[in-house]
Amino acid sequence: MQSPICAMLVIEFPLLAFSHCRDVVVAVSKAGGMGVFGAASLPPERLEEELAWIDSHIGGKPYGVDLIVPNSFAGKGEDRRKMPPIPAEHKAFVADLLGKHGVDEGNLALPAVGGGLGENMTDDGAARLLEVAFRHPIKLVANALGVPPPLMLELGKRHNVPVAALVGTRDHALAQVGAGVDILVVAGGEAGGHCGEVATMVLVPEVAAAVEAVGATTPILAAGGIVTGRQMAAAMAMGAHGAWTGSVWLTTAEAETNPVVKEKMLLASSRDTVRSKSRTGKPSRQLRSPWTDAWEAEGAPKPLPMPLQSLVSEPALRKVDKLSEGGHEGAKALATYWVGQGVGLMNEAMGAGQVVQEFKADWIAACERLNGFIGEL
Repeated sequence: MQSPICAMLVIEFPLLAFSHCRDVVVAVSKAGGMGVFGAASLPPERLEEELAWIDSHIGGKPYGVDLIVPNSFAGKGEDRRKMPPIPAEHKAFVADLLGKHGVDEGNLALPAVGGGLGENMTDDGAARLLEVAFRHPIKLVANALGVPPPLMLELGKRHNVPVAALVGTRDHALAQVGAGVDILVVAGGEAGGHCGEVATMVLVPEVAAAVEAVGATTPILAAGGIVTGRQMAAAMAMGAHGAWTGSVWLTTAEAETNPVVKEKMLLASSRDTVRSKSRTGKPSRQLRSPWTDAWEAEGAPKPLPMPLQSLVSEPALRKVDKLSEGGHEGAKALATYWVGQGVGLMNEAMGAGQVVQEFKADWIAACERLNGFIGEL
């Protein structure tokens, strides 16, 4: 395909798949798209293991790595050991919520503030992950929040690896262009996970026009609610050069998504998601459940800033996941995960490679339909 994304990444079809599952990454890359491995929460040694596995199974096909290094969060630049403790109010709220659904909050140990995702979002933590990532033949590195740190941009240029960044507003996009980012992932509010408020159908052409106006040629990947080839074609008609997708891979055969959550997603409508700060401290879209409803209810504590809120939510939700897989009814009700509004179109479980082929066929059919209108002028 004649897309600058295909030329830049040396791929057949400009469909990028963000996934925390290495099997999905491999399947998508082998099918002609590009898998992008979500590494934000992994310690360096685990990332090394995962990327080594991908290298040995992907057959030389290109793949990327995605990190989260936000420009600002609670305690950035401070001694992580001096971070404030989790408020008792938040601990009590979680314990009460779990108790109402028959989930014992015992042994719900909160991780240290400096560990895991919180540590990886610091400059030093990100540097350790980047060191691991660039030891492997990655063909893309992406930052999910804000302008990539200087080290990421420097390493990208040194290793000739394009750097992508997610944006949710026109101004953010122009800031990324000014910083020297190679690819803009323009994510509308329909997206799963962290997202802004502007809809994809408005944001993509707005950013495309703004980039063109400043004389830049930075290619754009549209994101946010895109789970079909016809949506991808529509985004490309509005100025994008391809699509960045995440939610659609959560219900694939390879995905390691909790089976209970997979089933919920396959049955969900586009209205069964909610955009909330309750999971990470920044707005992110997730499958609605009694867990998300409780945090939005009157009297609920205000979510803590990133990364502190994750230290409140993730241990509880990991326990909920484990119990739900064992058939615990209360945990099954509470179970949730990040997913976009496109979940309403995700009604059939299939393999990740098959999803890529479905995207291609649907994209071609949509383009042919548009071409048919030209003949009627």
